[in-house]
Amino acid sequence: MQSFTLRGVIPPVPTIVDQAGAFDPKGMAALLEREIAAGIHGMLILGSGGEFCHMSLAMRKEVAEFCVRHVAGRVPVLIGIGASATAEVIELGQHAKACGADAVLVVNPYYATLSRPALIAHYKAVAAAVDLPIMLYNFPGLTGQELTVDLVLELALACPNIVGIKDTVDTMSHTRALVTTVKGARPDFLVFSGFDEYMLDTLLIGGDGGIPATANFMPTITLGIYNAVEAGDFAAMRAGARQLAKLMPIYGLDQPFFGLVKEAIRLTGTDISTAVLAPSLVPSDKIKAQLLAVLRAAGVLPAA
Repeated sequence: MQSFTLRGVIPPVPTIVDQAGAFDPKGMAALLEREIAAGIHGMLILGSGGEFCHMSLAMRKEVAEFCVRHVAGRVPVLIGIGASATAEVIELGQHAKACGADAVLVVNPYYATLSRPALIAHYKAVAAAVDLPIMLYNFPGLTGQELTVDLVLELALACPNIVGIKDTVDTMSHTRALVTTVKGARPDFLVFSGFDEYMLDTLLIGGDGGIPATANFMPTITLGIYNAVEAGDFAAMRAGARQLAKLMPIYGLDQPFFGLVKEAIRLTGTDISTAVLAPSLVPSDKIKAQLLAVLRAAGVLPAA
């Protein structure tokens, strides 16, 4: 397999659906065009923010096919293929390959806690069966189980097509250890932050970028931070980090945050459906008002 390189800001793109819960290609196309026009470096389809966990297998395939076809190679497209069953992950991975995806993202199986040998066997089976670059996805807050640094190192050294990780952890120590230990042993291994506010720290210690949900509606902030790091512009880094910090309360307004991101996209200029898939609920009017206040405080929208 050829080397897979990716850096920068890769938004986890929401999936646009109508009020009945059916995929909305027109709305999705509008969002994809907005993302590309903003200058993002790639996009993640069917990540956590893409509501894959609330979709049927058929719907996941429909969304993947449409997005890869619509983007048409203009930026790299990663497809989330995580599931609890190894066979389902492989099926989705092979489908992503057939669609023309550039890479896949694989969260560790959830619900049943797995032994280390079981986790290793799972990822090795996926790597052997899916002929695409594979990004691991560590999100212990949702899966209930962390991908430890030594486990990631073992997989990175054993499987050439396991090329990186999205590290969604509320601490820099784990991400720092991935950079120093795993990239230390395999320099081409990619380390991306999952939480927006850790992207700057990840880049400063030698990581490769971030997968921030705020980039769906305010990409200039995280793109600005990335560009500032590339240019060594400390003042711009500081300004971007301070503005981004004012956006972070969004994630605490509702659970899950899927509807909030869609509402923020609508408020910032793209007329999309903000419906979500059950069992999620659309944000209440009270929560929408709180979102509006956060966006105004962060300078994303003008003050009232």
